[in-house]
Amino acid sequence: METEGSIAYDEVVELALYDPNHGFYATSGQAGRRGDFITSPEVGPLFGELVASYLDQEWDRCGNPDEFVFVDAGAGPGTLARTIAAANPRCADVLRYVAVEISDAQRESHPPFVESASQLPTGPFDGVIFANELLDNLTFTPVRRHDGELRTVRVGCEDDELMEVVGDRLAAEDVSHFKPGIVGGVVQQAAANWLEHARTSLTQGSVVVIDYARDRSEDVEVRTYLGHERGTSPLVQLGSNDITVDVDLAQLQSRVGPATELTTQKAFLEELGIEDLVEEGRAHWKENAAVGDLGALKARSRVREAEALLDPEGLGGFTVATWR
Repeated sequence: METEGSIAYDEVVELALYDPNHGFYATSGQAGRRGDFITSPEVGPLFGELVASYLDQEWDRCGNPDEFVFVDAGAGPGTLARTIAAANPRCADVLRYVAVEISDAQRESHPPFVESASQLPTGPFDGVIFANELLDNLTFTPVRRHDGELRTVRVGCEDDELMEVVGDRLAAEDVSHFKPGIVGGVVQQAAANWLEHARTSLTQGSVVVIDYARDRSEDVEVRTYLGHERGTSPLVQLGSNDITVDVDLAQLQSRVGPATELTTQKAFLEELGIEDLVEEGRAHWKENAAVGDLGALKARSRVREAEALLDPEGLGGFTVATWR
């Protein structure tokens, strides 16, 4: 930084989140009720049961191939893998489960029955590549309009404090993915690269992205979190905060092509039969509440899990984008 005067913003985000010694996900960052954020798999096993149903649907749609690959991209500690295995989908005997997680610390927690990897597997293959709250954690570059043109934001240092500085003029190719006259936005090249790689890895199947998303580039927001609380600037306390950015759907589809399906997590899970599972749980609890065994408690838990997963102001409002 002393030589160039500033450093690319996406490089700072990469270091802050994924540096093997000091990055957020190598040190304190974790999902779950005692961690820094709660993802759908961490709510409880219901989400995994529904994803297992989706896998069976896609396996059928692909003609029941002898090997069917499920790539859990951004797998964290492997919670989704455990709940899918417990659900025992019909495709289980031919399922090759690849848990992709860049954090060494998180990969150490993966269950022994998965292939644990730091990168997407090499294709082509039949299967599903599933990214739940991954793209919002990939690196990005903010842009601002300065003197009538879009310029990147870089990171400089003054009095031992990091600060945003005006960077280079935005490349014409990147400008083309924004509406004319936009005041600012976020270039999400890493997300586009990931999605293009995922799409070209599949012979048959689908890429499913579930995330915070916006339809308009100007509405995209960068956030930081620590211990379930909103933080301040991404440049403050690097490595201590989770840094996320809304997925810019307009930009992403402009770069890699339109999604085959766009819906909400609420609608996606309803299509997979979440209400039937909840009613099944209610009935089981009603019949076995007096016993109070583990099965009855799990059945009652389904109701609370469904409320969280379907909440339109929370997880249920997330966008589900599918590319086939």
